[in-house]
Amino acid sequence: MFLVGEALIGKEPEIAHIDLLIGDKDGPVGAAFANGLAQPSPGHTPLLSVIRPNLPPKPSTLIVPKVTVKNMEQAAQIFGPAQTAVAKAVADSVEEGIISKDKVEDLVIIVSVFIHPKAKDYDAIYRYNYGATKLALQRAITGFPDVQKVLYEKDRSTHPVMGFRVMRLWNPPYLQVAFDLIDLEEVRKVLSALPESDHILIEAGTPLAKKVGVQVVNEMRSARPGAFIIIDLKTLDTGNLEVRLAADATADAVVISGLASRKTLELAINEARKTGIYSIVDMLNVPDPLAVLKELAVLPDVAELHRAIDMEENVHNWHNINNIKALAKDGKKMLIAVAGGIRVDNVQEALASGADIIVVGRAITRSKDVRDTTEQFLAGLKQTEIDQYRIMTDF
Repeated sequence: MFLVGEALIGKEPEIAHIDLLIGDKDGPVGAAFANGLAQPSPGHTPLLSVIRPNLPPKPSTLIVPKVTVKNMEQAAQIFGPAQTAVAKAVADSVEEGIISKDKVEDLVIIVSVFIHPKAKDYDAIYRYNYGATKLALQRAITGFPDVQKVLYEKDRSTHPVMGFRVMRLWNPPYLQVAFDLIDLEEVRKVLSALPESDHILIEAGTPLAKKVGVQVVNEMRSARPGAFIIIDLKTLDTGNLEVRLAADATADAVVISGLASRKTLELAINEARKTGIYSIVDMLNVPDPLAVLKELAVLPDVAELHRAIDMEENVHNWHNINNIKALAKDGKKMLIAVAGGIRVDNVQEALASGADIIVVGRAITRSKDVRDTTEQFLAGLKQTEIDQYRIMTDF
């Protein structure tokens, strides 16, 4: 047996965060248990949990402090309320059947305990660490979370310390507001007027990126913290280098030109995957987007069917969307963005054709009422805020 559990309970400064291992004495957990007890490190001295002196629980449990213990006051918090809390949680888990009684002599537990340096309340330290240890044990034994829970929650959750959520494009359709403005003050003014919505994506258009550079992403992020920001570099060469520049600037996605060579496209897409950002291939002036995508060994996250500003009298090339989407295999998805002359009155046509992202530029950024116009486009998406009615508890 080699099982892993984790739980966080309480509030600062007495908040408890428990990481634990439970496994057989003659397995890797047993070896780590023995090594930890025999080879203590300064400030992180492992100790056996005890319900009270001379009464350890079964299975035997080793506590390892996460935070360096610097004085006797901090040592007392570990050797007092935390030590007892962990031991009592283990004993109660056996009594309640979470851990089988007939296995207690075969197993050992290692519990990593976090005690905030500013913690003072022994009662809270005890209660939070008891609850977190018991919950982590239960999760370890039951295999929580299963992979479906992880996949469901990964794009819906926000780490409390980080303070913002990294958006992922799992719930289309989206409205992408493209900034082809080149004056930063005007950009900030429009950004501040946009309504808050997790279905709005922000694009630093090519003219803006050319004038300001990739640092425009940071400028936009300062005005819209937590936003999904795309930088349209229309990369034609040195695909991996330009994508790396975008990723280093904290962009969430980068636009590569579909006119680039196959090698450049593949290098750029692979670099985007490596750095954890989205790759968007813009099919502006590409006669046959489907043919270009068929040649690629790796597909982008988004293919953008883009009608040029200078060609807006032409009809949109939306008839091939379903064929393009069909190129994605093995359960993977490729989203389709449509751009060029999108207005409130043709959003439904684009969505009906299979578009996942509606790219709108001047219709919003040059609007007399940016907020109202944006809300009209959002209404056309027929999307509510993501999980706005969910109440998050312990995960």
